[in-house]
Amino acid sequence: MLGANSRSGRNFLQTPGPTPIPERVLAAMNRQIIDHRGPEFQALTHRLLANLRCVFKTKHPVMIFASSGAGAWEACFVNTLSAGDRVLFVETGHFAKGWAATAKAFGLECDVIPTDWRSGVDPDVLEARLRGDVDRKIKAICVVHNETSTGARTSVGEVRAAIDAAQHPALLMVDTVSGLGAMDFRHDEWGVDVSLSGSQKGLMLPPGLSFVCASEKALAAHRSAQLPRHYWSWDKMLTMNADGFFPFTPGTGLLFGLAESLAMLNAEGLDNVFARHERHAEAVRRAVEAWDLEVWCRNPRHYSPAVTAVAVPAGYDADRFRRLVLDYYDVSLAMGLGPLAGKVFRIGHMGHTNDVTIVGAVAAVEMGLDIAGIPFNEGGVTAAMRFLRRPY
Repeated sequence: MLGANSRSGRNFLQTPGPTPIPERVLAAMNRQIIDHRGPEFQALTHRLLANLRCVFKTKHPVMIFASSGAGAWEACFVNTLSAGDRVLFVETGHFAKGWAATAKAFGLECDVIPTDWRSGVDPDVLEARLRGDVDRKIKAICVVHNETSTGARTSVGEVRAAIDAAQHPALLMVDTVSGLGAMDFRHDEWGVDVSLSGSQKGLMLPPGLSFVCASEKALAAHRSAQLPRHYWSWDKMLTMNADGFFPFTPGTGLLFGLAESLAMLNAEGLDNVFARHERHAEAVRRAVEAWDLEVWCRNPRHYSPAVTAVAVPAGYDADRFRRLVLDYYDVSLAMGLGPLAGKVFRIGHMGHTNDVTIVGAVAAVEMGLDIAGIPFNEGGVTAAMRFLRRPY
């Protein structure tokens, strides 16, 4: 086994966030900081906010906070709700569960629709739950667009249709931390009230920025919300953003990188970006099928284009396997979270990737399965390559 100091080449970061950072973005961040109260920064802010609206597909305001996505979780609650308000969560995985824990910390009452963590939101189940809320006590509905812990996505359009069918007035809040920039998201068309995301996934940046998009309905709720807020205040943020500034010191270096990553997404074209992610996800799934292993997400309609969770056979340790792949081949795979710890490994295929990146990751997994002694059929790499030979 090679020691860390004897490795040559580069690490393959195949986690679903943080994701590899393009050289263009690294170079953009490697510049002198500018005055965040000056005219150059003011122009940067206006440009970034306009370009982010294009990615969210919205005419509504988008706000940038210096935080991880967990900070955006807090921002959506404290700006729209009051203590004791009831919030409905669909627990599709680890991050949906974590978002609910945040709500409880702020004194919100949480209702949870449980799932087996192997699919996205079932709109029929959601609709039935909302129809049962005859007193309309539920003030917000929270769903995760792309659940990175399970490799399952949710159709947000179907969620909106279920809410409308039940004629329920609750706010729709969507965590698209690992969806934005990797798959289609339509804040306005899908009737989302609060969308939130982060910088370190499809947007190809280091961790440290979060994004919140708010509808008119959400902004109206903000005016009567009673939870305490200061740093997360939308009032402060929107007032300062109108002039091109921020109420508190922004992450200027990350904003330089954001400008470059948005330029890259625009140059490739969002539809092409989404098609690339779908293509790479399918190549990985073809490899898993050839290995005779199991994709954790059971419903093909919910397969994530950003990450694939793979179950190891009973009696084998996915974390030991991951360690071997890292030690021998310098490829970083993601661990199983919560009840999936040791049961699955996750292959990220989002952000700054190409066909050869995917083939390299699949090759490392296939070699790792062999040295770990996990039963599998050979041919995953060939299956992935055969699929990727097809033109876009």
